[in-house]
Order: sequence, then C-alpha cells, then structure tokens
Amino acid sequence: MKAQTRSPNQLVDEQLKKWQGATVERKSVKAKPGPVITVSREPGSGGSEIARRLAEKLKMDLVGAQIIQKIAESANMSAKVIESLDEKEVTRRDDWLSSLFETRHLWVDDYLHHLTKVIGTFGRQGNMIIVGRGAQYILPPEDTFRLRFIAPMETKIKNVMRDSGFTREDAKKYVIKTDSDRRAYLRKYFNADVTDPSHYDMVVNTGKIGIDGTVETVAAAFTLWKQKRSSSA
Repeated sequence: MKAQTRSPNQLVDEQLKKWQGATVERKSVKAKPGPVITVSREPGSGGSEIARRLAEKLKMDLVGAQIIQKIAESANMSAKVIESLDEKEVTRRDDWLSSLFETRHLWVDDYLHHLTKVIGTFGRQGNMIIVGRGAQYILPPEDTFRLRFIAPMETKIKNVMRDSGFTREDAKKYVIKTDSDRRAYLRKYFNADVTDPSHYDMVVNTGKIGIDGTVETVAAAFTLWKQKRSSSA
C-alpha cells in the first residue's frame, strides 16, 4: 500500500505537539534547547539525503525547505509555529532578529517577516536540522552548526540523473538553473553570497567522500562542537 503524504498543516500540528512535550520536559529539568544544524547545498550534491540521515543518526527533527516555504507563505501556519514559544523565548528570538535586520540592512517585506520568525522559532525550539531557505543567515552562529555541501559538476549531474531519470542534458540544465535560483533568492532576501565559506562552520565536497562518508564526518564534527559548546556555556 502506498503511504499517504502528510500535508504541511499536519506536519506542523505533529511538530507542535512534539515541541510542547519537549518544552515541559526541559522546564522540569531546567535544560536549554539543543543546538540547530542548518544545511545549504548545491543541487545534486546529496545534501537533502545527508540531512535526512543525519536527523536519524543524531535523533534530531528535520524541517525541509518546501515545508518552511509553505509555512512562511501561510499566515495561519506561521502563527501556529510562532505561538509555540513562551514569552521569554519570543523576546530572545525577536531581539536577535531585530539585530539581524539592522546589521545586514535587510528590507523586511511580509514574506521575509514570516520566514525569519518561523525559522527563528525553529531555532529557539532547538534540536533540529533545517534545510535551505537561508536559515544559516537567520539563526545565531553560537547556537547553530552551519553546513554546506558541494560537489563537482559531473557528480551532481550523475546524482540528478539517478534520482530523477533525467537525460544528461536535462540534468545539467536542472543543476545550473536550481543553483542560479538559490543564489538569486539568497542575494534578494539576505544580501548574501551563498558560496562564501565564512558563512559556514563546515563545507564538505561530497564528491570526494560520498554520502555515507559525509554523514559520518559531519556527525563526528557536530558531536565535538556540541561538547565544546556545552563545556563553555
């Protein structure tokens, strides 16, 4: 039997229930939310698959770019997510976002307003892997492990051909267009160059070590960073 695909509304409702339980548990032991991983990836680099495997391995929640996009575009869903924070966490998030807008000189339209508040809320909830939508520019660097996955063009073309069934020519066109669209999106909303390595804590060429090797390498690096973060807190 084919599994039913859950709607963004269903996914948000499920996540909110999980957060509510986690929030009660943290309060009972006075624990702070876990850190967040953000994933930026070149099309065809395997970034989405790596993010999924990392979420399983590290026992973190995974939020993909399409879900974030739909939430940001829907005022109703955005409100549900944003209201999941208590007053103190809302204040901390909004203080950070105000600083973000000022330092990056961003023009805040309705979409960017919803997007940043939604991703900021994910960040305050913690223990999450966020794929795409410029999350690496929105969340505080001290609480975020920022990843970028790249690969040689030939590797990206082969991966897209394998996953989509495209011809080589169509796969190459897809890689080039998707990469161009993502760069334009991040320039428009964050005035940022997605290829600048200073925006990341770790950049991995997946063409060199493959998907499995990348998952193991990133998981080890994240664990060490998380330990260092905890000891210096």
